[in-house]
Amino acid sequence: MQAKRIALGVEYLGSNYCGYQRQLECPTVQGHLETALTSIANAPVALICAGRTDTGVHAIGQVVHFDVVAERPMKAWLQGANTKLPSDIRIRWAQSVLDAFHARFSAVARQYRYVIFNRSVNSAVLANRVTWLYSPLDEEKMHLAAQTLVGKHDFSSFRASGCQASNALRTVEFVQVSRKGDFVFIDIKANAFLHHMVRNIAGTLFQIGLSQKPVEWVAELLALQDRTKAGPTGPASGLYFVNAFYPEAFKIPQIPLDEVLWQ
Repeated sequence: MQAKRIALGVEYLGSNYCGYQRQLECPTVQGHLETALTSIANAPVALICAGRTDTGVHAIGQVVHFDVVAERPMKAWLQGANTKLPSDIRIRWAQSVLDAFHARFSAVARQYRYVIFNRSVNSAVLANRVTWLYSPLDEEKMHLAAQTLVGKHDFSSFRASGCQASNALRTVEFVQVSRKGDFVFIDIKANAFLHHMVRNIAGTLFQIGLSQKPVEWVAELLALQDRTKAGPTGPASGLYFVNAFYPEAFKIPQIPLDEVLWQ
């Protein structure tokens, strides 16, 4: 019997997990998903994802795929698997896809949102779901500085020291910094991201928003190509993987931004 390729849209709160990728020594999102799906398939299931997220990072639009021989109705991969998952991991949608589809390599862009709760007193109900900064941020300065990142650049100043990518060239399609009440959002879309790239950009923009550094600092950092000169890495709790984008032929659903903390 020929294997069929299934794609899933997955959301999760990353607070209780050592990231997306399967690990032996601690719980991960991939580990829970594969266990649930293996139970439904009655055979081992191995997942490929659009983008691996780190410990504590969340997602509302993660995309994964797997190949399976077992014949199951689509609702089994959706409702059935969800009954076997922890409450902080959910499969949002499931669909058959062409054999040419690959969750990682078919993606033409990815989108993240970084959420800052900017109030003098922290929130009890948003713990581990946002990054709290008590001093007022100037989101307009942050937005202006972030426009320097748009386009194709060497993002060495914003990559983790342990990043394994072969080069630091990435193309950022847009960056927007906006505010709604006590929430400040950093939205960024690029063809691909380096390890910790969004969190390092966020940490740098924090310093500009707090008037600790000038707007021109981001341009200087791009030119320096030196991670040690940029701002600190922003906490994982504020970061959300929002969407992976694919050619229209694959018909992969997109998640609206307003689902990330109800903007």
